[in-house]
Amino acid sequence: MRISRRRFLATVGAGVTLGGAGCVGDDGATAGAGSEPDSSTGTSAASTATDQNDRPEPPTAASRLHLDYGTGTLEENIVSGGVPKDGIPAIDDPTFADTPPDGLAPDDPVFGVVRDGEVKAYPQYILVHHEIVNDTIAGDAVAVTYCPLTGTAQGFERGPVEFGVSGRLVNSNLTMYDRGTDSWWPQMLATGIKGPLTGESLREFRVIWTTWSHWSGVYPETRILTEDTGFSRRYGVDPYGQYNEKRGYYSSTRTLFEPLQSDSRAHPKAVVIGTRTETGALAFDKETLLSQGVLTGRIDDTPYVAIADTDLASGYVYANPESMSVAASDDGYMIDGTAYDADSLPLDRTLSFDAMWFAWAGFYPGSGYVN
Repeated sequence: MRISRRRFLATVGAGVTLGGAGCVGDDGATAGAGSEPDSSTGTSAASTATDQNDRPEPPTAASRLHLDYGTGTLEENIVSGGVPKDGIPAIDDPTFADTPPDGLAPDDPVFGVVRDGEVKAYPQYILVHHEIVNDTIAGDAVAVTYCPLTGTAQGFERGPVEFGVSGRLVNSNLTMYDRGTDSWWPQMLATGIKGPLTGESLREFRVIWTTWSHWSGVYPETRILTEDTGFSRRYGVDPYGQYNEKRGYYSSTRTLFEPLQSDSRAHPKAVVIGTRTETGALAFDKETLLSQGVLTGRIDDTPYVAIADTDLASGYVYANPESMSVAASDDGYMIDGTAYDADSLPLDRTLSFDAMWFAWAGFYPGSGYVN
């Protein structure tokens, strides 16, 4: 059953002081997890182009990711998130510091990126008010994105364009738009479902969901996103609850919007580390993985292995077509008598990311689930 965002937050946000039902938009109005497209606001760079062929495009992958639905079905299931297009403003001019903001506690979530030797961290308590950071890392134009309703932090190459919050949701997931072609991209799918680039998949990179203490412990040289975003926001007040300790929306069994599919194999907000390829999808329970160290599963006939990274409280997924034995040891992970770090097994690593189970199962009802 679908309920309103205001009613939901009123019932699950006990103990959390809210300024409204969601993030605050540019005009000071209260905004929700997404925003409704409105041609009168948030004018994109694409609107100034006179010829569609002249519009810049984000770089797309050589192959398309697997979808369990046709793009037409996904477009039909787009819903309004509650405020105008760009009502939740992306950060287009981010600033970074060598020391953490005063509002960041050691156990607070951050989203970490390492790219060509450059290391950055993006606090969840800042991104919950913006959802997209258009950044440059090691000379590459990228977007670091976060959807609070699905618990997903993902990275995309953006090339000559920026991404913005379209204001629409699919399966509760942030639907981005690119400011070149105005194509719409559900974050988790990384695939266009509306506009000139429908059916194309974006080029992605890994974003690690971890805590500030874990991230800074492994990467003391990291730079961290500051609250100097160019916007006035109540940073430190999460409109959906909190992660440290977890409560509100993040722990409730309820969702604000009806999922595309329901699956009772796990708590709706249980965290999985999921991977998807051109042929299918697979999810591993994160808590179980961190406890056991190694989990195995399959996409079609191909074996995959998930490896825990206890230093970062995260994990990685590798294709393992030859079913090589992988075992945790005091020195790392053993394959044929040689020890390897979690992130450097001699196997083909596939892109993976954290997600709430209800969202993963909604987008990928055919996905295997390993717990």
